[in-house]
Amino acid sequence: MYSLAFSILFVSVLVLTLAVRFWLASRQIRHVLAHRAAVPPEFAEKIPLAAHQKAADYTVAKTKFGLLTLLVNYAVLIGFTLLGGLQWLALSLNEWMGAGSPMLYQIGLIAAFAAISGLIDLPFEYYQQFVLEQRFGFNMMSKSLFFTDLLKNIGITAVLGLPLLWVILVLMAKSGDLWWFYAWIVWSAFSLLMMIIYPNFIQPLFNKFTPLADAALKSRIEGLMQRVGFASKGLFVMDGSKRSAHGNAYFSGFGANKRIVFFDTLLSRLAPQEIEAVLAHELGHFKLKHIVKRIAVMFVISLGFLALLGFLKTQPWFYAGLGIDPVTLALTGQPTDALALLLFMLALPVFTFLLGPLTSLSSRKHEFEADAFAATHTQADDLVSALVKMYEDNASTLTPDPLHSAFYDSHPPASVRIRHLKGATT
Repeated sequence: MYSLAFSILFVSVLVLTLAVRFWLASRQIRHVLAHRAAVPPEFAEKIPLAAHQKAADYTVAKTKFGLLTLLVNYAVLIGFTLLGGLQWLALSLNEWMGAGSPMLYQIGLIAAFAAISGLIDLPFEYYQQFVLEQRFGFNMMSKSLFFTDLLKNIGITAVLGLPLLWVILVLMAKSGDLWWFYAWIVWSAFSLLMMIIYPNFIQPLFNKFTPLADAALKSRIEGLMQRVGFASKGLFVMDGSKRSAHGNAYFSGFGANKRIVFFDTLLSRLAPQEIEAVLAHELGHFKLKHIVKRIAVMFVISLGFLALLGFLKTQPWFYAGLGIDPVTLALTGQPTDALALLLFMLALPVFTFLLGPLTSLSSRKHEFEADAFAATHTQADDLVSALVKMYEDNASTLTPDPLHSAFYDSHPPASVRIRHLKGATT
């Protein structure tokens, strides 16, 4: 009875989220096309019409492609859950491996699921990179680099992910009812460790980082860091142009490992004072403790979700409601912890999708605060001009649908953001 009710709830929420996603996408397409013919007045002297129309076409193409991938992802989701795909995979793997090693079986089940999901996603990732991004002049990646990156990602995931998965599964099996709390401690420690490992050891496997050579720009940036009280391990330029024409700047790590990174595409496009303003915005996120707040929120949310999983993994209706027959699996003698992880991972985005605007709202608040910080320590007009160039270079639409933007976008629309910045100068 409970399993049927949960199945009905799952399908109802899934249909609702699919309908909302299509409705928002259709609004975005209509709104962007309706404003394609003319550059918004506040940008008329800064953005050429051709660039504005390119951004509109790029946005519409990405949105339509997103709808296609959404349909495929939902079909795969239903196939793995309600149509019994996960159960078939679990039974097939058990038949092939036997009952020799329950832990190896569970890790193999998750690895097989990941491999199947990756193979399904691969054609879409390839199309996005070599058709969609290529069409609008953003792809700089060769096909050999695409597949090299893919193999590197698989290797890194195996090296780092499999030991973590093994620890989590051991905790689920042997640490009692509070396994989820111990797993949360492990996950939190792993997340903090990755903040050190990723910029220093993983990212250099994909990109080349060279010290910033422009002495004048380096002096300007060091002056900014001194004014705001930010200590960095170094200033680096990343060869982002080997993969994409998009540009950005960021800092990574924490404590003594903080480092500032500029995409080479950004340095080639912006003037020194504009680069300084963009960096001031990024430093604003650090000085205003946005990073710490986001990490803290992530830890709290992950604790809640793991506690929820701790409850659900003991409920037969959770498995049955998502296409798993506990009785059939019990006959195999294999543990169901890996299945609980997979089912939870598949179902959670369906039930949390409608909470997306809350995340966007918090992120936008931080963006406004970081902009205000930048306007205090650099010239607001420099940040405005830098943002206009970045919107043009990245083909970011200047006229998103307000509702679509509020639901999905972590940054405020261009017109709203620049209006706030100009207000800071008056």
